[in-house]
Amino acid sequence: MSLAETAALDAPRPSMAAAYWRLQRSELRLVLGRKRNLVLLLGLAAVPLILGLVLFFTQDTAMNGQGPAFLSRVTGNGLFLVVASIFLCLPFLLPLTIGIASGDAIAGEASAGTLRYLLTVPVGRTRLLLVKAVGALAFAAAAVSAIAVVGLVAGAALFGIRDVTLLSGDTVPLGTGALRVLAVVVYIGLSLTGLVAVGLFFSTLTEVPVGAMAATVVVAIASGVLDTIPALHAIHPGLLTHHWLDFAEFLRLQPDWGVIMGGLAIQAAWVAIFGALAWSRFTTADVSS
Repeated sequence: MSLAETAALDAPRPSMAAAYWRLQRSELRLVLGRKRNLVLLLGLAAVPLILGLVLFFTQDTAMNGQGPAFLSRVTGNGLFLVVASIFLCLPFLLPLTIGIASGDAIAGEASAGTLRYLLTVPVGRTRLLLVKAVGALAFAAAAVSAIAVVGLVAGAALFGIRDVTLLSGDTVPLGTGALRVLAVVVYIGLSLTGLVAVGLFFSTLTEVPVGAMAATVVVAIASGVLDTIPALHAIHPGLLTHHWLDFAEFLRLQPDWGVIMGGLAIQAAWVAIFGALAWSRFTTADVSS
């Protein structure tokens, strides 16, 4: 045995924790630095800018005041541009973005033939799945943050920010109002965790990323459609998207914390169920071929 081979055998192997954090940092750089994902973030960030400009140039026309309640409040206070932009992105753009990121997490690696190499890293399949889940959740947070940050900047520049008039008609100081809007952003971010778990599960079922992405988006759209059918009111509280608009509670004088916590509990249930399904599939099936 050569001296180099002996030295290689004697060299300390990286610990499981060190290997995990190295892989996690690499995953975050990949997810947040990938050109496709950056384009998606830029597209979402453009929504509040475009919406703000449209409202700015139409505020003195007959179109002013038309549309959802959140839109009519934007011209009076730029903080509401954050809420209005999130409201417009929730039905399709945010689910599409989350579906692309989470659906590609495992299936993309399998399709590219790199998953078998990732499985050689001494972290185990469970931790590798956790790495992918954290990456998808980080992208979901970045997506919501992109809308919120651009909405805040554009709203302040176009309409100014001031004390916030709540949906009840009561006015709270600017600081309190800003915290309420921040709570809206955080609630929406947490409300997307269930969809991330669904996408991660579909991503373990196939080597075709587009299939996993499409299935994830279809689940969100189907949930929204089912939520509009009165005859199915019994299942509405358990639907993935049913509680997404409960963020409006933060814009009332006294938020109903039962409604808010109920919505988050539903998301936790979806995360638990589809996270367990993803774990079961990924740790037992041959997904590295």
